[in-house]
Amino acid sequence: MKMFMMKAICIAALMFISVLAGMQLANDGIHKMKGYDDPNFQRAVALNDNGEQITATFLGNDLSSHDLDEKKKKLEEMNAYNVFSSLGKNISEGVSSLSGHLIKLITE
Repeated sequence: MKMFMMKAICIAALMFISVLAGMQLANDGIHKMKGYDDPNFQRAVALNDNGEQITATFLGNDLSSHDLDEKKKKLEEMNAYNVFSSLGKNISEGVSSLSGHLIKLITE
């Protein structure tokens, strides 16, 4: 089961990277076909290193850890009750206890 999950995660990551590479190649092909640079076309993924700080852009949106921290704080402040999360927890606890009881019955 662990090997299956590892293979599935690796394949999904490979597909995601392949999609990003394909987007970049398509963008470069459009630039070559047009023959000139158009500022409306942006790189799919761009990393800029200016010595001290590395900035990243994904599909034209700047990414930074500061933005991620703000989003995390907003989620913590909301403290919203998630019905599906609690339902999933209850189901998993029920299945775990049921399987534990079945194993006890079989082994005794």
